[in-house]
Amino acid sequence: MNFVFDFGAVLFTWKPADLLAQTFPQRAGTPEAAAALAHTMFAHADWNSFDQGTLAMDVLITRTSERLGLDAQVLHELVAHIGERLQPIPQTVALLQQLHALRRQHPDLRLYYLSNMPEPYARALERRHAFLQWFDGGIFSGDVLHIKPNPTIYQLLQSRYALEPAHTLFIDDLLPNVLAARAQGWRAVQFESAEQLESHIFTQFGFLRAFQG
Repeated sequence: MNFVFDFGAVLFTWKPADLLAQTFPQRAGTPEAAAALAHTMFAHADWNSFDQGTLAMDVLITRTSERLGLDAQVLHELVAHIGERLQPIPQTVALLQQLHALRRQHPDLRLYYLSNMPEPYARALERRHAFLQWFDGGIFSGDVLHIKPNPTIYQLLQSRYALEPAHTLFIDDLLPNVLAARAQGWRAVQFESAEQLESHIFTQFGFLRAFQG
């Protein structure tokens, strides 16, 4: 069985409204204002292109600063260091560790990742977090110039690692990405919490029986 993990908001914290509230308190002084600013910044086509690896960071910062009227130097400080600010979610990492340990009893169990992640952030995570070595492989969008939910990036992971769709469970917090995986014939679950994911895996596959109770 193949388990394919998203990173942001699944294995690593991703709270864009909080980041902007801390960085631009005058513009994002309330939860509503922070959420609105986060949406206009991170849901924009420019950020998607940065995620995809087709827009350079400096160009992103210049465009975003001009479009939203944000101080370019402050914005650069935020964007340049987001990779270092992504923190592991302990409960999900613990579940990943359980799956990693179970491979001794289930040699056909494989762990992969499929993450929309700009190349600078991907390299920062690889440098900082040894548990990424538990994965048998994976794809960051910024490395391959394709992005979820475009089917190409799913097909690339599938072909690169010879994944059987019916034996592949994809885990992502965003429903469009989950639906795109299902369109490829993969199993897929929308992530809500580590507890919900563990229950789903145990119910569907029974792999975690040794860890229950």
